[in-house]
Amino acid sequence: MTREAEALPTAASRGLALCRACHTLQPCPPGRHVRCPRCGARVSQRILHSLQKTWFFIITAALLLVPANLLPMMSVLEWGRGKSDTIMSGIIRLADEGYPGIALIVFMASVIVPIGKLAALTGLLLSVQQRWPMGARRRILLFRILEFLGRWSMLDIFVVAIMVALVHLGQVVAIQPGMGALMFGGSVVATLFASLSFDPRLIWDASIPDQGLH
Repeated sequence: MTREAEALPTAASRGLALCRACHTLQPCPPGRHVRCPRCGARVSQRILHSLQKTWFFIITAALLLVPANLLPMMSVLEWGRGKSDTIMSGIIRLADEGYPGIALIVFMASVIVPIGKLAALTGLLLSVQQRWPMGARRRILLFRILEFLGRWSMLDIFVVAIMVALVHLGQVVAIQPGMGALMFGGSVVATLFASLSFDPRLIWDASIPDQGLH
């Protein structure tokens, strides 16, 4: 970061904070929170205990992701016979039944995107907390990757809807969700909270020597 950039006044230095809901700039004392006069959302200059909260949700999401991939996602009863599928067995089954495109979408949404989001957020946290000599631009790149992957958070819902629709096209009696679906849903929610708990200002704090992290 250049000296000119450090000398530029910031909203925080002038006692202002931006509402993350409606983007209203308003007065807010450091270390405290106020209510946005426009939308009523909670506003603060910093996300308090951002590192601790983000690590908690990352670990929770990672722990839930393990049984989500090992336990059955759903059980399909066809002509009185039931068959349970995990995420990977369901992907293989879709490919074998002539739906390679749907199988690829399920693989991306259920494996690549969740792991990618956790990996990007973990790398960003470690780079900030350990002050890796990688510069603000690389940290911003990681943050943008995280934001890009976050846009696909709702893809899992569409995947489940597509799979249910495909199953109903066959001779199916009933569909029963498994524990894997519950664990996977919990992992998605925990990853969402992890992204929301991370304070992007920490990227710039790590680029300034002797700047404390919160």
